[in-house]
Amino acid sequence: MQASLVTGLFLADSTPLQVVVSGVFSPLDNNGRQEEAVKRLIQRELGPGVKVVSSRDGTTFPLFSLMLSKISSSLVGHMGLLERENASILNASILGFAQRTIQGFQSAMRALDLSCPLFLTQNDGTLTSAGSAARLPIRTFASGPTNSMRGAAFLAGLEERNRTHHTKSIIVIDVGGTTTDVGVLLPSGFPRQAAATIEVGGVRTNFAMADVQSIGLGGGSCVRQSEGAVTVGPDSVGHYLTRDAVLFGGKVLTATDVVVASGRADLGKGKPDVSPDLVSAAMDVMKRKLERIIDKMKTSPEDIEVLLVGGGSIITPPGLVGVARISRPPFYAVANAVGAAMARVAGEVDTIEFLQGRTLEEVLEPLKLQAIQKAIQAGADPGISSPWLLCIPGLSTASEHTHIVEVTNLPVQYVTNQATRIIIKAAGELALSSPGPTVDLEQSPQEDIDSVDVGEDEKEILQVASEQVVDLDIETYRPQIRVDRLWNLSELDLEWIADGCGVLGTGGGGSPYPPFLVARQLLREGKEILVADFKDVPNDAVFVRCTFMGSPSVSIERLQGGAEIPASVQAVLKYIGHDECTGVISDEIGGGNGIQPMIIAAEMGKVVLDVDLMGRAYPNVCLPCSDLDAVYIPSRIDVPDYKALGREYPTNSYDRDGLTIWGQYGTPDPESMRGIRISQAWRIGRAIALQKKRNDLKNIPKAILQIQNGACLFVGKIVNVEREVRKGFTWGSVTIAPLREDEEEDSSTPSPAISYGSDTRLVIPFQNENLYACLETPGKPKKILVTVPDLITVLDSQSGASLGTPEYRYGLRVTVIALAGNPKWTSTPEGLTCGGPSAFGLSDVPFTPIAEYKEPASVIEEYASEMN
Repeated sequence: MQASLVTGLFLADSTPLQVVVSGVFSPLDNNGRQEEAVKRLIQRELGPGVKVVSSRDGTTFPLFSLMLSKISSSLVGHMGLLERENASILNASILGFAQRTIQGFQSAMRALDLSCPLFLTQNDGTLTSAGSAARLPIRTFASGPTNSMRGAAFLAGLEERNRTHHTKSIIVIDVGGTTTDVGVLLPSGFPRQAAATIEVGGVRTNFAMADVQSIGLGGGSCVRQSEGAVTVGPDSVGHYLTRDAVLFGGKVLTATDVVVASGRADLGKGKPDVSPDLVSAAMDVMKRKLERIIDKMKTSPEDIEVLLVGGGSIITPPGLVGVARISRPPFYAVANAVGAAMARVAGEVDTIEFLQGRTLEEVLEPLKLQAIQKAIQAGADPGISSPWLLCIPGLSTASEHTHIVEVTNLPVQYVTNQATRIIIKAAGELALSSPGPTVDLEQSPQEDIDSVDVGEDEKEILQVASEQVVDLDIETYRPQIRVDRLWNLSELDLEWIADGCGVLGTGGGGSPYPPFLVARQLLREGKEILVADFKDVPNDAVFVRCTFMGSPSVSIERLQGGAEIPASVQAVLKYIGHDECTGVISDEIGGGNGIQPMIIAAEMGKVVLDVDLMGRAYPNVCLPCSDLDAVYIPSRIDVPDYKALGREYPTNSYDRDGLTIWGQYGTPDPESMRGIRISQAWRIGRAIALQKKRNDLKNIPKAILQIQNGACLFVGKIVNVEREVRKGFTWGSVTIAPLREDEEEDSSTPSPAISYGSDTRLVIPFQNENLYACLETPGKPKKILVTVPDLITVLDSQSGASLGTPEYRYGLRVTVIALAGNPKWTSTPEGLTCGGPSAFGLSDVPFTPIAEYKEPASVIEEYASEMN
């Protein structure tokens, strides 16, 4: 990085107070050298007044002096540049506030003459040092709801209840002075974890935390009436309730005033003088807010039990729609404090290993043992009688109270020595019978915290365009088909197509999310994305195919710049002797590549053909199943030997390439176009959206299987991921185990899922895309359930979203489905040779179709007919 680039980023009169550094592939740099070098350069060029924060701040920090080594992993997020960048910006935005808060804690400790160290709870329910929390507050900002849920489970005796009989999940509502936090407790008593990606502040992130939703409603929420409309919150008097609320002699009408005026509570200096109509209207507003947030957290339309905690929970009205029972445990007002006192102690191992000559399992076992040892030495309960038993191999799964909670395997991209970064985290309950971890009592509670020069006064907040949310009724939504039979895509259409592309990508094709953001921005800038039916194409039409090529593990870090495919389109048109083309064709609908033609069409003012030439994603650039003649042209260099260069270039440059292929002259043959439409992706995305709206996530597989025939193969959680990147591909496998009874949210499973024994594992090998799924049970032969060219997709059970192979992560709850492949792949010798098991070295594996293929209906045909 050159110094001129740094100074050129900022005008002389707009030097920033903070700069966030998030490097490409920074999770693979376990020493943090990449971002540290950039930080030093920025500070040198912009001066000491600029605070530079990286996604790796706090690379090492002391946790306990007895620990064998320091914890070195301090990543804000996992692999995925966009999500990690978002998390880094959020982290920087709350950094000053967090550091002032922690310094305030430490000042109070000094005033009380306390010499003990200060620890805070993290989003995942484990402890962290004050120094770490001051550098990475994004890891602690949602710890309050996690603490409340753990405390609520303890106070309500849920763990004891579950020992005697299986219980269903319970929603915990924690009402404070300003906000209401809502989470889900599993029958095990632990909070339900968030999906692989979560939205914080309206942006997507991918760090670990409990699945919590918050609304601006609390005991101190301000109540206003203007022109007959009544609002409650989101602003609040907060902890000044006893000073500002009407019932305490103040002048601000709050939610607590309304509840007392209704006669449902007795607080303060008497009942406030509030009109009955205003009380009734405000109570209705609070009721609707709570019902909406509860509805959003449910994964089943059935009524659910609610556990109320928090000092502000008195504002919760009875008789909430969708709630079977509402209860408050003893000491409900201090559930948060109880949960914080129950926070688990963690230990972590972070290392680079070379797998040559060893299996990943052989490497992981001793590292898991080290992680458990670190947690126990930090004060976690070993759950066994003698510490020397920890030396026994395989004990990593034998400890009753301390166990592995996270395993992250990050292969170093495009290397030949199978180098991989491994991060393993173990956690356990605090060992109450022991004096706890040894600490340096001479250490000042004012731990090593970098100070930040932020005054007490609020800084000026720049006004930015807020996300416009249009409340559409997706049940009755109709796509816009113009009179000339062109489908004019809306943002909702685009979102559904992106979700459908993820399902059809079978783990590959790149994440649909980054190209979706690009395409959506083009729509917001006034450009159009027009989709045409192939039946309406004129005889002199010229279409090109476009796609990106490279490893999915690389594409989530190296985002597209925007010029790759347009440049290759121009190169192809020049090669075939044309100045213009009629439009573009989706080379493979799977993953992010399904969105690329829409970006190009919007930028060039062309149409996208409602055609998909593969019906899925494939790791190799195959001839499309429509049997179109193709001339292959590389995107970067005009050379004739594409096949030799195609994978070699991105491999050697740690990159991926945009690719355009000469696709079609004239009107396509209707027979060759049958059953291969973008419309199928739209319908799958719509089916997912409808189930989400109905809070019926467990039946998302069933809804998808109504669009395309197939089967729901397995429901469980990921217990192992092996992954490496070589020769331009992401190779590996994912292993999925069934959920334990106390991990299930209810007794039902997605229909028509198949149930298996607790020792059965579903293993899915992949090469960019999922290749086959097989069952492995001790003492029984391996049973292959489905293979390519049928589609194998892993869904995130928490959100219903599809997962790409780079997103497979230890502990994620997933549902595996298989969809029938297009007959051109499954029923022809050429298709099976090119895309069947033998194409991937599985010559001894026969192909048996999972189901009969169902031809997807055209969106244009269906909705254009409604106009006539």
